[in-house]
Amino acid sequence: MKKVCFLFIIFMLFTTVKAEEIKLASNAKSAILIEPTTGEILFEKNSHEKLHPASMTKMMSMLIILESIDKGLIKWDEEVIVSPNASSMGGSQILLETGEKMSVSDLFKGIAVASGNDAVVALAEKISGTEEGFVILMNKRAKELGLKDTHFVNCHGIDASDHYSSAYDMSMIAKELSKHEEVFKYSSIYEDYLRKNTNRKFWLVNTNKLVRFYNGADGLKTGYTDLAGYCLTATAKRDGMRLIAVVMGEESSEVRNKEVSEMLDHGFANYGLINVLTTNDIVGSTKVIKSKINNINLYPNENITLLYKKIDSKPNITYDLDIKTLEAPLKKGSKVGKLKISKNDNYLKSIDLIINEDIEKINFLEQLLLNFKRIFE
Repeated sequence: MKKVCFLFIIFMLFTTVKAEEIKLASNAKSAILIEPTTGEILFEKNSHEKLHPASMTKMMSMLIILESIDKGLIKWDEEVIVSPNASSMGGSQILLETGEKMSVSDLFKGIAVASGNDAVVALAEKISGTEEGFVILMNKRAKELGLKDTHFVNCHGIDASDHYSSAYDMSMIAKELSKHEEVFKYSSIYEDYLRKNTNRKFWLVNTNKLVRFYNGADGLKTGYTDLAGYCLTATAKRDGMRLIAVVMGEESSEVRNKEVSEMLDHGFANYGLINVLTTNDIVGSTKVIKSKINNINLYPNENITLLYKKIDSKPNITYDLDIKTLEAPLKKGSKVGKLKISKNDNYLKSIDLIINEDIEKINFLEQLLLNFKRIFE
């Protein structure tokens, strides 16, 4: 094992703030505040209680839509023909008509800004043929994300007896959704229009008022039904750090917005994010058997960021390299070992080490010539 030790002067905190320790979200049935890069929970209250999520359900729908675009199954500029089922949806809507054609981009805007039930059903049917088929994808994705408090029966969030989630699970869906930067292009819009330059021009106003009135807010999704009460998953970014806050079961939109704002204020006031290493940082090198090169550089497979609390003491962050015996040929991106990170000699986590170039294998004659050359160097 090779050991490389670097001293990083940073602050850190890896403890969850419980609801009884601080006065936040006092009116919410459940709540949670997380930093999505590290996944650290900064505050929680009844975060695993199963409740009606209302239109926050659409975050999972948006995630499936964005992943379908990434896979090339649909395109942003592709037109969708609205079905009778989609156009008949009640609740919040963008007034789609049967047979109307609208682009994937505009339908997604209708979901992210106006929470259109008709828009999300139209895209669900485009991707899976039926809403029922799309809901199967939603529940499958929830399982892949390790969500244990969630079950969907529709893609829009209208109350149903077996349709539920939790503040924790909603935050995990938002965490995954926030990896797709495209979502913020839409969820940060405060007002816009659909069907511009037509006699059916439709004004969109964001149901999430924080994107206009809270510094750094750029998403994500509101929700309201009689059974769910007022719900909100909000995210904001300041000084390179994003936070995600969720409240469920609030008594009014005003209280919902106030308590989410207070949660975000608490997070930004007390915590920050340190970038320890990036995927472009060389953390070591090692030899590769049966190759022309003497040493190959090693890189972290992911960015390493650490949450810190602004009043904390200054710990030492060190890391060890646990490297395999390497033999050519190797492909760029090959996992060649582990980077083990510690705080004050206490193990925190491990990530994969990779190489950033292809390494070709040399033949027997080339190996003999290389050995001969090295003898006389």
